[in-house]
Amino acid sequence: MANTLHKVERLDKKKIIEKMFAGGSFSVFPLRVVYLPVEELEADASILISVSKRRFKRAVKRNRVKRQIREAYRVNKHELLNALAEKKCRLAIAFIYLSDQLTESSVIEERVKTALARIVEKVTVSDANVAAVAPMKP
Repeated sequence: MANTLHKVERLDKKKIIEKMFAGGSFSVFPLRVVYLPVEELEADASILISVSKRRFKRAVKRNRVKRQIREAYRVNKHELLNALAEKKCRLAIAFIYLSDQLTESSVIEERVKTALARIVEKVTVSDANVAAVAPMKP
């Protein structure tokens, strides 16, 4: 599997983005992660990265943080994609940067790994819960 981030893996559909923020979310400081199972995506996982202009006035700093998050996701996405392929579901994921300080790439990569592991855990647990409840219905 290649370590690339293709255009289809970037979330750009406004309807999906609007629905997303009604779905599940959690924080792994300095990131807030919002995700939503979606069927109409081309890729198994599509991501959106947001850095507030209120926190960083200069576009150079915002772009640096986005680049760090994108790189951390690109390198560590394989576990998530394998779990999604196994469960045959697709996810829309948003990474929102919360801190008003620049952070080292190693810290961001560690937090993205933690976030992806938590998403994998929630996807597998929710699938197990659905499977456990389904046989009980007559």
